[in-house]
Amino acid sequence: MTTLIFATNNSNKVIEVRSLLNDNFKILSLTEAGIEIDIPEPFNTLEENAIEKADVIYKLKGINCFAEDTGLEVNALNGEPGVKSARYAGNERSFENNIDKLLYNLNDVTDRSARFRTVICLLVNGKHNIFEGECTGTIISEKRGVNGFGYDPVFVPDGATKTFAEMSLPEKNIYSHRKKATEKLISWLRGTIIA
Repeated sequence: MTTLIFATNNSNKVIEVRSLLNDNFKILSLTEAGIEIDIPEPFNTLEENAIEKADVIYKLKGINCFAEDTGLEVNALNGEPGVKSARYAGNERSFENNIDKLLYNLNDVTDRSARFRTVICLLVNGKHNIFEGECTGTIISEKRGVNGFGYDPVFVPDGATKTFAEMSLPEKNIYSHRKKATEKLISWLRGTIIA
């Protein structure tokens, strides 16, 4: 079994990734790996932040690991909140406040198209491997649903009628940006490490 540290403290993200992996992989969250730090995301791109997080964990533990950064990019807001998605309304990372600020900024805006984009950096034996996934959709004007996290209550993926927050995890995985990036990660792992 291949053990990888997933450089996140977000239990929802860990659950999503584990739901996509089979028994050949053991995924440890930062807490499960005995790492009690909040890794900064100081850069202006998702790619740079993902690489930084993976580098920090690899230096600490010397264990193969991966990290991801995800952003919601709204066309009418010139790509905001983007790389600042988790801290859009301030450093306290309040999902509710982030959504409220987003809806306020989109008040009376007709183009509500957006995309979620996930970038994963896998660090294996000191080498970076980058995988990306995206999901296009629309920002609705009021929150719907109680599942998921982040902007899920106001994002309806193209081809769906429910928000991510109204979907079960298997339903969300049909569209998920994180699933698309994770599948590329898994395909690489199976071809390189497991083969």
